[in-house]
Amino acid sequence: MPTPELISNVHLWVRAEQRQNEERVGITPNGVAELLAKGFKVTVEESTQRVIPISDYRDTGCDIAPEGSWETAPSDAIIFGLKELPETGTPLRHRHIMFGHAYKGQPSGRVLLDRFNAGGGTLYDLEYLTFEDGRRVAAFGYWAGYAGAAVTALALAAQPAECAPVTTFSSATNMANTVRDALNGRPTTALIIGALGRVGSGAAALCEAAGISVTKWDMAETASGGPFPEILDHDLFFNCILARPGTPVFVPASTPTDPRKLRAIGDIACDPDSDFSPIKVYDRTTTWDAPTIRVHNNPPLDVMAIDNLPSLLPRESSEDYAGQLFAHLATLDQIDHDVWGRAKATFDEHL
Repeated sequence: MPTPELISNVHLWVRAEQRQNEERVGITPNGVAELLAKGFKVTVEESTQRVIPISDYRDTGCDIAPEGSWETAPSDAIIFGLKELPETGTPLRHRHIMFGHAYKGQPSGRVLLDRFNAGGGTLYDLEYLTFEDGRRVAAFGYWAGYAGAAVTALALAAQPAECAPVTTFSSATNMANTVRDALNGRPTTALIIGALGRVGSGAAALCEAAGISVTKWDMAETASGGPFPEILDHDLFFNCILARPGTPVFVPASTPTDPRKLRAIGDIACDPDSDFSPIKVYDRTTTWDAPTIRVHNNPPLDVMAIDNLPSLLPRESSEDYAGQLFAHLATLDQIDHDVWGRAKATFDEHL
């Protein structure tokens, strides 16, 4: 029998995340152990903020490297992270797996592609790991919906004050209980558009766990193209669909001064810069320190548009995403084929 070292020549290097408040990781210790058993070499960087402690990875027998040392990794290593790389401008010579945000005209995306061009490396963008029918193989959407609904409900509970800063929650149960306690028995209604998708399902789950009465809409309910006065008759509104050409306007610019019960909007899809955005009352994302934008005072109307919502539940979102992605990580010894081959073709097209 060949030894595990001879079965595969894949070296997966799991880098530490360097974005503030980013505790997630794309592979669990169990996943690392399975890759090691398959014959992969795995290196995991130490991290000051990762939700899963480095000791759990060390126990698998994988190699441990200092935080941020991926730039000196062997040239054949595949560098695996989730969020953006530090914007140092240095050429990128490795193969990288991450969310690159580089293919939709973003200025920072062009800079990233130029770094790959200069270094000869390759981006396997997690957003573009797809099955043949175009569906993504893994996504964080459910926990984005869950956390986005929670923060928006906390904004409602805080009114007339504005929403306090948020930070990571120890569990989804803790998050739901925090919302329930903040609402303190107040009868609360919410309308979700995109309720049948991953994001909408997460938002609905939070509402149900926190005692919020929820109305679930999807394509059938929005096929008329609007207007949708029913949105104004709910305390909360959650947009859970991505903006694209033909998306109806759900919240027109007149909403703040229209007669309304509506007090807080969660734009969980969070695409304020798009011409196709269905939420026309705000123009920028929000942050953990300032989770909402107040777009009207009397009566109040707040918009929540945080762009890294799953990070508020780092353990659940990491374990869920890693579970979805693992079967494909295990095929990195065939990186020219299937989901990896399609991601490489997308990179080549945009480079």
